[in-house]
Amino acid sequence: MPNPLHPYYSLLKACEPFKAQLLAVTKNRKENEIQDLYKMGQKDFGENKAQELVVKASLLPNEIRWHIIGHLQTNKVKHIMPYVFCIHSLDSAKLWKVIDEEAKEAGINMNCLIQIKVAAEETKFGWDFEELLEFLNNEEHVKFSNVRITGVMGMASLTQNQAQVRAEFKRLHQHFIQLRDQYFSSKEEFKELSMGMSGDYQIALEEGSTMIRIGSLLFI
Repeated sequence: MPNPLHPYYSLLKACEPFKAQLLAVTKNRKENEIQDLYKMGQKDFGENKAQELVVKASLLPNEIRWHIIGHLQTNKVKHIMPYVFCIHSLDSAKLWKVIDEEAKEAGINMNCLIQIKVAAEETKFGWDFEELLEFLNNEEHVKFSNVRITGVMGMASLTQNQAQVRAEFKRLHQHFIQLRDQYFSSKEEFKELSMGMSGDYQIALEEGSTMIRIGSLLFI
């Protein structure tokens, strides 16, 4: 019998007023822990590493929708293609091209979020926004017809400065709006803004997130 006091339910409740989705992050988590959340009704799970996603997807129920949320190397794309529902970390033109090629080979359209860098840390991945605009203006992406862009993803800086976190999320939301209106206005599927993790999800929701990625708060 599910425990009504489990943090899963309070996180779902936090998402409700914002009509946002909860993505359960499974980094370093065992199959039985994931299975427990699945039994509570969770269907969307995010994994940081391609190899871990493949292993877990092959062992767990087929109804689970797997999202790759960590940096994705081009040589790993082929391996995850049969298992992944959405790639959150589309962070370069090279990766865009490879995903399109592998999706075409598999006979599918792959859902992807464009990862944009708004955090101050140099270690964070993602497009520089001006470089992204330059790429989109060249319209090269249009020929990658097996990549289905469904929105954007980003991470705020790892800091106690909540004003900085809020400003970064606000900027990511503005980028999302600009991309939607300028480049994807005819694409109804372009609607996801994946931002917010265990330490900053409430701010992310307030700033327009449609999907929060939660790991440590969920697994008790």
